[in-house]
Amino acid sequence: MSPLFLFGAQRSNAVLFIIFISSLVTSFSLSYGYDSLDPYANITITWDFLLQTGSTYDIKVSIYNFQQFRHLDRPGWKLSWIWKDDDQVIWDMSGAEAMEQGNCSKFRSSPQLPHCCKKQPVIIDFLPGAPYNKQFSNCCKGGELSSMIQDSSKFLSAFRMNVGFGKTNNITEVMPTNFTLGIPGYTCGDAFLVSPTRSSPDGRRWVQTLETWNVTCMYSQFRASPSPKCCVSLSAFYNSTIVPCPKCSCGCQGLPGAKCLKSGEKSPHLLELPRVRENEEVPPLVTCSQHMCPIRVHWHVKQSYKEYWRVKITITNHNFVKNYSSWSLVVQHPNLRSVTQLFSFNYHPLNAYGNINDTGMFWGIKSYNDMLLASGQSGNAQSEMLLHKDPGIFTFREGWTFPRRISFNGDECVMPPPDEYPTLPNSATTSRPSLVFFSFLILVFVF
Repeated sequence: MSPLFLFGAQRSNAVLFIIFISSLVTSFSLSYGYDSLDPYANITITWDFLLQTGSTYDIKVSIYNFQQFRHLDRPGWKLSWIWKDDDQVIWDMSGAEAMEQGNCSKFRSSPQLPHCCKKQPVIIDFLPGAPYNKQFSNCCKGGELSSMIQDSSKFLSAFRMNVGFGKTNNITEVMPTNFTLGIPGYTCGDAFLVSPTRSSPDGRRWVQTLETWNVTCMYSQFRASPSPKCCVSLSAFYNSTIVPCPKCSCGCQGLPGAKCLKSGEKSPHLLELPRVRENEEVPPLVTCSQHMCPIRVHWHVKQSYKEYWRVKITITNHNFVKNYSSWSLVVQHPNLRSVTQLFSFNYHPLNAYGNINDTGMFWGIKSYNDMLLASGQSGNAQSEMLLHKDPGIFTFREGWTFPRRISFNGDECVMPPPDEYPTLPNSATTSRPSLVFFSFLILVFVF
């Protein structure tokens, strides 16, 4: 039997092949910090030199979240860098503060000690409600940054500082290096010179900074966590089988470091959790399950009408120690171009590639279900979606009604294998070439 015949034998084989190829591409892209659903995603740090007075500069630092669906949740950003000169210090700040002052003994004769004398300062944002004389425009969000789609007014954070540069006045020589955001998964590149930032306070006269430098930071899911953080389960009205999350999607019970609580069990593990600072994240403690994921997304094909079909989406928080605020869900499915009605969630299509409209972003309604509370009766959010049956492509066969990819808060979730998807009762049980065979053909064609 020739390979050409195997590729064209059945439509189901083609569907499996496409999903397999997609999973390979996704795995490679996630490891290198590139997301095909948001190809231009990054966090940009802008370093503006505003004013020079002797050997000190006034500097404005801005952090822009240029990511469509990935936001910065608590504990937020902790910006750090390394000064090139040991004499460089931060004299004063507004809109943020250094976590430690460091050793400022060399300035003991000064009328006032510097705000921070560390060679590698760590800067954190003020919490909301900071004293008015300490605030700065776009500050005081606790380090949280919204994604561009969810709230474009809160994707920017900024602060101002007065920095002494010791013996040199050359900006190029004093521009720091080794920037980090202090958030797992993000890696920042070197600072590079760009055109000076221009602004017009009164709308008539334009002014610009002395110099502007940019730093670009990228996110990699594999760098952020050694294991996934969510999984997907599936069901349909035409099949009594509920396909659960794959076993050990995010971890396995019994392995070192895997902590979970059984249903109805008291929570002694909560007392064993390590103490962390206010701006640090608590390790997850999840409900005992075969998947051990903090988040489970369930996709249920609920009903079929003459021209429409209905889907129910349920997001469940199995993490006992974290509330997920401003959560987001990204789904890839070819029928999302024909979303007719949505209940209880916000929705925005993601058209990263022009007219290809097969991906959408869902998020909660403010003050209603925009926060997934810690595991319990209120630890879930659900919505129903009505979609039009597009002629020529819609079918209930071969798992077409189930999503191709799902991600929660920007991290891709583990999907069940395609050959386990719920099938129609009258599906023919014919022999299919295995995915191993298709992967062998890929290796042959590529290499």
